[in-house]
Amino acid sequence: MNDRFEIPARLRNTSLGLIAVGVLVLIIGGVTKLGGDHYEQTRFWLVLLQTSVFFLLMAVASIFIQAAASLAQGGWIVAYKRIPEAIGANVWVFGLIAGIILMCVAFVFSVDGHNPIYHWVHPEGDKLLEGKSAFLNPAMFAGFTIVTIALWSFFGHKFRALSIAQESAPKNSTKIYWNMVKWSAGFLLVYALTQMSTTPWMWIMSIDAHWYSTMFSWYTFSSAFVSGMSVILLFVVYLKNQGNLEIVNKEHVHDLGKFMFAFSIFWTYTWFAQYMLIWYSNIPEETTYFKMRQQGPYSMIWYSVFIINFIMPILILMARPSKRNYFTVSFMALVIIFGHWLDFYIMTMPGPLGSHWTLGWYELGILAGFAGLMMFTVSRTLTKASLVPNNHPLLKEAILHQS
Repeated sequence: MNDRFEIPARLRNTSLGLIAVGVLVLIIGGVTKLGGDHYEQTRFWLVLLQTSVFFLLMAVASIFIQAAASLAQGGWIVAYKRIPEAIGANVWVFGLIAGIILMCVAFVFSVDGHNPIYHWVHPEGDKLLEGKSAFLNPAMFAGFTIVTIALWSFFGHKFRALSIAQESAPKNSTKIYWNMVKWSAGFLLVYALTQMSTTPWMWIMSIDAHWYSTMFSWYTFSSAFVSGMSVILLFVVYLKNQGNLEIVNKEHVHDLGKFMFAFSIFWTYTWFAQYMLIWYSNIPEETTYFKMRQQGPYSMIWYSVFIINFIMPILILMARPSKRNYFTVSFMALVIIFGHWLDFYIMTMPGPLGSHWTLGWYELGILAGFAGLMMFTVSRTLTKASLVPNNHPLLKEAILHQS
């Protein structure tokens, strides 16, 4: 079975068009905002930071999904495993972009000798930040960022290479399959030490450096995971509609819908646990983070995020038929991705911008550019090998899968 994918002209033109929109908006934003007041300059960099980190973590979630399925010896993912492989293989693209932006924000951007986004870059006179300087300092930030992105990119490439190598392995050989299990265990260790701990602290939580939450890394993980699963579903449905992935059926789509539903609930659990513990303790140093978001100028987005990321999935995706309907799950996948992009927006903007926030052409243009880049890079990678991993030991199990 040789299921090859060729990029349709409409997909190629749409992705390139979105990239062009993103580049144009970036240029216009650079001209209009970098020459403006310090709020406009801060907004320019914050939007780039927010969106680049969101897409990077969403892409890395595909590597995590591969690793988790491999260790669990799950056959359900084999039918469309080329899709998370293609997303993971392009982590280096989003990692390179996010890394450059993070370095610029930490080392280049300043207003009157201070960094409006990462206040810890210049902690002088702030006893709290000086006390955190052993961890929050430019050298540690650069080191963790470079090593983390390099490791993620390596594993994304490695998983793809192992999968392609399985195609030319002797029939019924399981050597590469078990190598994949070993590499998956290694990745999960790296993932636990990066995405589930240090990098969300440095990249996002340190924007509000006086505040901290022990739930924050789990919170960002759940957001990235459900968004990553939604991206996979969108590619699965698209390829099915193009006549590819014949071995994928509604049983597999149902499973993806269940993951989207389940991890929307898990995201809500982490959202509530983080909020409830801080609300209950009522310590001013902690509640100030939520006061601006819930009761201040960001309240509309705060409640919108809750409605989009919890209320809509639980009402629409709870029923079995809705998880097996291609239009419904595709619509919800788009809603979930946008909702969690908004979630990252409200994580990053309030601290540096305060009440001077805007959600307009610049934010949406940059989002469009990254979405186009995701579509373009992943679709190109999908063309380079058969969409069906013919020699995979669990392929038969995947074909006969029942949800």
